[in-house]
Amino acid sequence: MSQGSQTSEARYHPVAKALHWLMALLVAIQFGIAWTMPDIGPHTRLGRLISLHLTVGALIGMAALARISWRLRHSAPGAIATEPRWLRAGARVSHATFYVLLLIVPLLGWAAASARGWRVTLFPGLALPALLPRGSKSGFLAGDVHSFLAYTLLAIVGLHIAAALYHRLILHDGVLARMLPGRAIDGRNSRQR
Repeated sequence: MSQGSQTSEARYHPVAKALHWLMALLVAIQFGIAWTMPDIGPHTRLGRLISLHLTVGALIGMAALARISWRLRHSAPGAIATEPRWLRAGARVSHATFYVLLLIVPLLGWAAASARGWRVTLFPGLALPALLPRGSKSGFLAGDVHSFLAYTLLAIVGLHIAAALYHRLILHDGVLARMLPGRAIDGRNSRQR
């Protein structure tokens, strides 16, 4: 079977692609900020990097809501006919895990910030309400869970990238091309069939 005949003609909608790559960019920026900001301990003061981390986290949460809302109203392209069942099942589980983590990790960070009395702002002058009262013990626990789940999210990102490269470099099935910007269906051609 030729590579072209294995490829599903369906691609992701441009809005789905834009939301995917926006999320990827925000998550990459967020991890860059997280690794450069000071460790948060009992006496940590809210500084510029931590404040930026909170803002980007809120944007990730909002973008995740937009992406989930879009996905609930628009189906994804069908599976590639030659794709193994285990790979399809793994994709479903990893995507569901992504959606859950992209909502829960920002919420836990927001709760932890609230427990410290830190305001989460989307933009200058637009602060989100506190989720928990200052000094809340559950807020401090939320911060610990936030950190653990953020590393879990990073592991899922790594798995997602590895799977995309596996599709592109090993299976040559066009799955990666369906999410890339532009009109490419597979690696050999850039025109829609």
